[in-house]
Amino acid sequence: MTNDTICALATPNGIGAIGVIRVSGSDAKSITSRVFSRDLKETVSHTSHFGTIKSKEGAIVDEVLVTVFDTGKSFTGEESVEIGCHGSPYIQQQIIQLLLASGCRMAQPGEFTQRAFLNGQMDLSQAEAVADLIAAQSRGAHNIAIKQLRGNFSNRLKELREKLIHFASLVELELDFAEEDVEFADRTELKALVADVLAYIKRLAQSFELGNAIKNGVPVAIVGAPNTGKSTLLNQLLEDDRAIVSNIAGTTRDVIEETLNIDGILFRLIDTAGIRDNAEEIEALGIERSREKIKQATVVLCLVDSSDLEGLTAGNSLVTSIRSDYPDKKVLLVLNKLDLKTPEHSDGALAISAKEGTNIDDLKLWMVNSVSGDFDLAEETIVSNARHYDALIRTSEALEKALEGLETGITGDFVAMDIRQAMYELGQITGDISTDDLLGNIFAKFCIGK
Repeated sequence: MTNDTICALATPNGIGAIGVIRVSGSDAKSITSRVFSRDLKETVSHTSHFGTIKSKEGAIVDEVLVTVFDTGKSFTGEESVEIGCHGSPYIQQQIIQLLLASGCRMAQPGEFTQRAFLNGQMDLSQAEAVADLIAAQSRGAHNIAIKQLRGNFSNRLKELREKLIHFASLVELELDFAEEDVEFADRTELKALVADVLAYIKRLAQSFELGNAIKNGVPVAIVGAPNTGKSTLLNQLLEDDRAIVSNIAGTTRDVIEETLNIDGILFRLIDTAGIRDNAEEIEALGIERSREKIKQATVVLCLVDSSDLEGLTAGNSLVTSIRSDYPDKKVLLVLNKLDLKTPEHSDGALAISAKEGTNIDDLKLWMVNSVSGDFDLAEETIVSNARHYDALIRTSEALEKALEGLETGITGDFVAMDIRQAMYELGQITGDISTDDLLGNIFAKFCIGK
């Protein structure tokens, strides 16, 4: 697959100022030279050349800027050319058709990045970070992806894997001298190493909930009885009149969703229909959708009218019910309408005025802290990839078996087997161990030009 030369549009489809067509493979310069007004075969890497691309009939298709990259000095690690042309879909397709007729073939989804991995330009976790970086919608998602792309995650895993390899080799060496009862691997030192690696792997696995939320956006359901100020709160958080606000109960009859970026974390705010009994048919449908959104949410803000003692009791009951049914959700009782009445004390609740904006910054801080927990987003490695999470869980299971074996004095061959399994799972993350099926599944999710 990697012997032929491929091409594809590397910029989004549609009309724009410019478009970039990427060509990669052993004949990239030669093939591009057949359609370009200059011979690129002897050009120096990382140089750009202005000229024209003509059709087979000699008509000028476009004036372009061509940049060349030598083998080992490009994104893919192969000889590559990038053609910068005007952003007309017609021009882009004409150039691609000329390249195909001159010896290229169309790239498959993710094939450029897959070649970068196969040519040793990056490991597998870094390659996956390319897609995450492209899809990042917030500073938090961008930071996670850029750290992974720069190798922070994989380099640490490789260090741990090398240490495990060293000790596993010593344990297996002992098996060759079983009759001499020789011990090459210090069991106390090995136990300490396995325990340290296990603690680090578990910490990484625990970060997945946060990483996945940041990567995909954190769903926040704003729930409560009618007329408690849910739509007003949504508008206040967004600093925009997105939802209709009225004193008439039941104004919101459907779910309204908007996004809000707080401290680099993308929150998906969901304003739901007020939950109450005896609602008429259309409103009841909205309430049913509200209950469904509570199930889907990571964070739930339960609003009550602080001036309504009966409503406060109902709000506390709603919070208790949600926490009982969904123990993993972050739930906050929000006492609204502080501008009308100072609310009665309620443990764990936050008093605000959605209308006046009072304590809204405190609410935003709670939302961020509820998601980030005790993780330091600036310093710690956060896992956002489900495949990595699954591999980390399997690594933990293998290391726990190895640690249990060391503590019970099990024979070295079984300990070595568990350590080898842990090494295998870590290797799956970085691509030190991979299969064609795994690679195909990963890169098929990429866009064609990447």
